[in-house]
Formats: sequence, C-alpha cells, structure tokens
Amino acid sequence: ILFIHGLDAEEDLVGNLANMSANERMKAIQKLPETMTKKREIRNKVLKEITKKSRHLGSEPSCCTQCLQGAAVSFRRFGNTFPEYFHLLWVWHKTLKIIGAEFGTSVLSYFVFLKWLLNFNIFSFLINFGFITIPQFLAAEPNNLSFTGLELFTGAGYFQQTVLYYGFYTNATISKIKNGPSYNMQLAYIFTVGIYFVICFLILLFSMAKSFCRNFFNPQVFSGNASKLLCTWDFNITNEKAVKLKQKNLSTQIKEDLTEVNREVLDFSVMERVARVVVHLLAWAASLGTAVAACAGVYFLSINNLELFMKGHRNDLESQAAMLVLPVIVSLLNTFIPFFYSWLGHLERFQTPGQQIYVTITRNIILKISIVGILCYYWLNVVAASETQCWETLVGQDIYRLILVDFIFCLLGSFFGEFLRRIIGSTVCVSLGLPEFDIGRNVLDLIYAQTLTWIGILFSPLLPGIQMIAFCIVFFVKRVSLMRNCQPPRKVWRTAQMTTSFMFLLFCPSFLGVLSVTGVTVWRLKPSEGCGPFRGLPSMYAAVSEWIQIVESYTASKWVVWIYHNLITSELFFFILSCIVLIVTYLYWQIIQGRKTTTKHLLKQIIN
Repeated sequence: ILFIHGLDAEEDLVGNLANMSANERMKAIQKLPETMTKKREIRNKVLKEITKKSRHLGSEPSCCTQCLQGAAVSFRRFGNTFPEYFHLLWVWHKTLKIIGAEFGTSVLSYFVFLKWLLNFNIFSFLINFGFITIPQFLAAEPNNLSFTGLELFTGAGYFQQTVLYYGFYTNATISKIKNGPSYNMQLAYIFTVGIYFVICFLILLFSMAKSFCRNFFNPQVFSGNASKLLCTWDFNITNEKAVKLKQKNLSTQIKEDLTEVNREVLDFSVMERVARVVVHLLAWAASLGTAVAACAGVYFLSINNLELFMKGHRNDLESQAAMLVLPVIVSLLNTFIPFFYSWLGHLERFQTPGQQIYVTITRNIILKISIVGILCYYWLNVVAASETQCWETLVGQDIYRLILVDFIFCLLGSFFGEFLRRIIGSTVCVSLGLPEFDIGRNVLDLIYAQTLTWIGILFSPLLPGIQMIAFCIVFFVKRVSLMRNCQPPRKVWRTAQMTTSFMFLLFCPSFLGVLSVTGVTVWRLKPSEGCGPFRGLPSMYAAVSEWIQIVESYTASKWVVWIYHNLITSELFFFILSCIVLIVTYLYWQIIQGRKTTTKHLLKQIIN
C-alpha cells in the first residue's frame, strides 16, 4: 500500500511540475530533498509528460525551440559541472595541504611563494601578449631564417626574427582598415610595460600588507594551543584520508607552537660568546669575499664574451657554444656558492633554524643581486655602447639564456642535491641520513629567476610566458623530490612570517632594483637605429613626450597633460613616493625585530 501511495504521490508531483513554467519548475526540482540521481529521474519524467501533453494538443515544438531547449539544458549542465573541473585544475591545493602536514609551515611557505609567483607570471604574460604581441602579428613580416633546434638553448637564430624579442617589433602605426582605427606601437609598447610595472608595484604592496596583517596582527595566530586543539576542527570533513591529513596538519602546527614556547635561552660564558662572534665574523668575511670574487669573474667573462661575439667565429657550432659560456658560469656560481653558504650556516650553530635560514637568505640575496647588478652594468654600459646592430635584442637573448640555463640547473640541483644525497645517506653513509629541504637556497633561486624576468620584459615581452612554464615544471619537480628524497626538519619551528619575508625580499631589493634599471634604459639610453619600435628616437621616453605635444591641442585630454606634468615628470612626486616606501620598509623591519614603534618615535627617526 505504501509503495502504491508513493507512486501516486510521485505522479502528482510530476503532473504539478509539468504545469509550471520552466523557471519555477527548475527551482522546485532543485529544492526537492532528494539525491541528484532521483532529481534527474523526476526531471526526465516531467519532460516526457510535457512532450506527451504537447503531442496530445497537436502543438509539436519547432526545431528552433528544441535547439534552444537543448542548448539551455547543456549550458545548465556545464554550469553545474564546471566548478568541479575548475577545482581539479588547481592541483596544488591538495598538494599544499599534504606538504604542510608532513613537513611543516617552513617548507610549505616555499611552495606557497612559488604558486604565487606562478600566478603572477600568468597575469604578466596575458598583459604583454594581449597589448604588444597580438597587434604585432598583424604587421609581422615573414621569417626567412631556418629553424635548427639550437635556438631553444641559445635564443638566437630563428627566434631573432620573431615576437620574442624587442628588435622584431615595428615602429609604425598599425591600421588594417582604411580610414579606420589605428594602433600606435610605440605608445602601446611603453605604456604596457609602464602600466604593468605600476600594477606589479601595487600587487606587491597589497600582497605584503595582506600577508603582514594575517601573520602579525591576526589574533588567531597568537591563540593558545588549547583553543587550536579544541576549536579548529572542521566537522564537515568525513573522508578518512582528509581526516588523517587534517590531524597531521594540526599536530604539526601544535608542535611548532610548543617548540617556540619552550625554546631554551642558552647562557654562554664570555669565552664562548667571543668564540661565537669570531666564527660569525669569519663566516661573513668568507661569504662577502666569495660574492666579490664571483662578481669580478662574471664581469670579466662577460666582457670577453662580447669581444668574441663581435669578432665572430669560424663555424656556427662554435658561435652557439660561446653564447652559452656566460649563463653556464653564472648558473654554476649561483648553484655551488649557496651550498658553501649552507655549510657556513651549519658551522655557526645558530640557536634556532629560523636564524640560520634568515642569515643564509641574506648572504644568498647579496650574492645573486650583486651578480645581477654586474650584468645590468655590463648590458647598459658596455653592450648598449657597442656597435651591434640591435643591442636590445642582444640583451634579450642574454637574459633568455640565463633564465633557461638557471631552470636547467634548478632541475639538476633537485637530482644531484636531493636524489643522490638520499641514495648516499640511505646506503653508503647511513649516518648522514636523508637531506632536509633547503628553504633559503630554493627561495633565492625563485627571486633571482623572477628578477631576470622583470629586467627582460622590456627587451623580450614574452619572457613571463617562458618563466610561467618553468615555474610550473619546478613546482611539480620540487614536490616529487620533496616527497621522495627529503625528510621533515629535525627541529620543528613555527614560521608564520616566512611568506611575508619572501615577498619583502622580492619587493626590495629585487623589484626596486628592476625599476632603476628600467628607468635608466627608458630615460637615458639611445635606442638602436635599425630595429625596435623606438628606432630613430633619442630615447624610448621621447615617444611619450612627442605624444603629449600632440595631445595638448585637444581640450578633452587636458587631464592627461596634467598627470604628465605634475606626476610623471615631477621630482617631488617621486621623492614623496620614495619616502613612503622607506617608511613602510622601516616599519616592517622594526616589527620583524620585535620592537614597539610608536608614531612619536617614528617621527623622531624620520627627522634624524
């Protein structure tokens, strides 16, 4: 009887739904307290009932109506399933949870930073490709050079006559329709790069502020272990694997907090303190001396490399090999010297792993930024003054090779530095044990690669796309290497401020240094006469000055002229902006050191 009653109720429901409008019917079916399978069955029965009634009434829907209904159903299904597929695209979401549970927040901060840089380069590539590269395709001339495959490593040859480099872009106004709208390539190039750097500046400031507030001023960060243990469980988790992962994650977080609370303050004797200071001074002298020697070697090698390039070679293979000497040497220095710095850190025996990581990062940033600074000096003062036909393309090729070889060395470092180290530590010399993930060295590799990408955007607009692919591969390679080869840190410690520190290092000195290099290139250097969108101009910035002279005659564009004269060409505006950046930097450093900074004290420091 209950079964028959249920069938009658379902028939009544289907009949009622069939009499509703399409919108009302859809909402009613969605609100039914049934499973998705049951809802689909009811919907199919309703559609059959509607078709039966329409046939009975002799009102067969037209072909157009059926197509529209089918399209609506398909679109609705796509809308329901799209979030699931979209979630699958972000595969690192689950990966980050596993890394945080197994290795703690210190190692997790590296992968969070890498994911952030990957998203950043996707955004950069879309901007440059949309506003610079696509318009150039409309005015591009056919490439008569042959592709041999070596160009993938050297960036020269066939790629020289493609949209990859500055020299290929036209200086003409692009217009495919007669008397139609035109596209000024000079203004598009310089405004796209300029606005991109402004957006980068704002994104970096916003990301630092967001991370800063979350890690320093968020009350949850300082909540007790009891509240973390009793009040942070997510009762929506029902999957067994997810439950175990959440338990591991909470366990690791509580261990980190307890380690920080129970940290012992060691009391050294006078002689022990003197010995520690001497060891620290010797380590710093050795690290700074190594950085100076590396920079000197890179400079003289780059000068010799340019001379060989200008003279030419007897065969093409020798020429290709000579192009790779400089990036290989630079990558060797950037790979092996950080291992030396890590060894110095172990000798110094810091009290906490955080101190060792921060000191190692500082030494690495000095090394890498110094090498990049020497290369920028070489590009802007030696290459730009040479007699090459298109020095901007030459600089772009150098940066392309540096990024590519650095990427290869990054992959080799995961193999030799972690895989072989695991084999040796587990079979040959068991006392060594499994390696730990070197956070400082790996983070500085990312900052170095991103710095080169920013410098090269002006000379090779598609470099963010190349770096995007490289970071994506690095993410998965590092993840596999971490899971297979590395062990969790021996000393568990909380590192809520790590990601904020990484972004700060990316902002200063990396991004601010790139702005300086770009400013000198745009305002001071003379573009090549025979290539690029700014050929024939005294400087790249002259294109903006000429455009402003034209705009001044239009009344509706007075606001553009006002911005140009009162902001872009105003020394006062940049002075105020620099002061704001310095104040923010000072405040951040004071809070990192754990000092209380009042407004009165801050004003006193600024006046001094």
